[in-house]
Amino acid sequence: MQLCKILLPGLLSMVFLSSCSLFNRDEGAATVSPLPKITNQFTLTKIWSVSVGSGTNDYYSYLRPTWQGSSLFAADRKGLVKAINLDTGKEIWQKNLSEKTTFTMKNRSAMLSGGLTVKGNNLYVGSEKAIVYALHTDDGRVLWETPVAGEALSHPVVSDGLVLIHTSNGMLQALDEENGAIKWMLNLGMPLLSLRGESAPSTAFGAAIIGGDNGRISAVTMKQGQLIWQQPIAKVAGASEIDRLNDVDTPPVVVDNIVYAVAYNSNLTALDLRSGQILWQQEIGSVNDFIVDNSRIYLVDQNDRVVALKAEGGLNLWSQNDLLHRNLTAPVIYSDDYLVVGDSKGYLHWINKSDGRFVAQQQVDSSGFLSAPIIADNKLIIQAKNGTVYAFARIGGQKTEI
Repeated sequence: MQLCKILLPGLLSMVFLSSCSLFNRDEGAATVSPLPKITNQFTLTKIWSVSVGSGTNDYYSYLRPTWQGSSLFAADRKGLVKAINLDTGKEIWQKNLSEKTTFTMKNRSAMLSGGLTVKGNNLYVGSEKAIVYALHTDDGRVLWETPVAGEALSHPVVSDGLVLIHTSNGMLQALDEENGAIKWMLNLGMPLLSLRGESAPSTAFGAAIIGGDNGRISAVTMKQGQLIWQQPIAKVAGASEIDRLNDVDTPPVVVDNIVYAVAYNSNLTALDLRSGQILWQQEIGSVNDFIVDNSRIYLVDQNDRVVALKAEGGLNLWSQNDLLHRNLTAPVIYSDDYLVVGDSKGYLHWINKSDGRFVAQQQVDSSGFLSAPIIADNKLIIQAKNGTVYAFARIGGQKTEI
């Protein structure tokens, strides 16, 4: 059984359906931090915004855009996929992957999930209906669609001619990049209770490195799908079942033959890429993607602390605690100097990488953010839960009081 992480961190809702719906409720044990008051050090300029269907609305989904060249690709959960000019926000094409029902002739949601991936002329996206699609980047026509072993909650990863999909039942599958044929599949194991979400694999030296709902990191050969090594990084502890959840739902990061991975309710861990041996561990948990950059690790933990640590040894460098329980997105680095996170109230927060101080803040969309921003050609792109995609750039110099 999977648990769905809902808007208030630390609270989870049991789910018996194929998808998780978010809902309003009284805020209980966790207190949402008030909006910090800051002086903006620069102005955030909206270049354009465009609506892409109805977004994810009240569903827990990490569906987010991707880009290549001058084109941005975005989708909504129901199945609308759009290609957008990155500079102007003008629509290039759209494709609807939803299906009309026989009797009502209304479109049935395609339930897209996990995020878009683009490589060459192919755009890939998976669905909660256990289908992976490949679309042509020029016009959106469907090149192939392949049923997979379970809900495709993670974004597809393309490497070595394969499209890798980690499904909700713990299966890692490799599809042929050109025709979608299943080349191999591997069962990574599945506990009785887990968070809703799956780790996308990272690839290095002909291997796929992936986290599992059982708290383990696995290295798998790309060609045959054979297990190279497997290492548990989480310690099961706590009085309740929820306390003992130890899923690895974020993609591991591989830098200089070291694998960095983080588990919910547990540890940030560095492992040797070749052997899987644990090099060090730091007690910090997260379900958000994290960044390894210039010998530093940046992450948002499960209580919405934004943290910087040394990549060697995991020593804490700074912690920004003024956004607790605001349901932050994963961070992204902008202009080399700043971390940017969104929150469930629709604010963007810009944080100095060197010391964790706030440098800018702006409310963008009242529906809020769940999926992380991306950086595309020096523009910050983020999709709100209602489907609106925004493109921002920064104007330096002036200070604006908020």
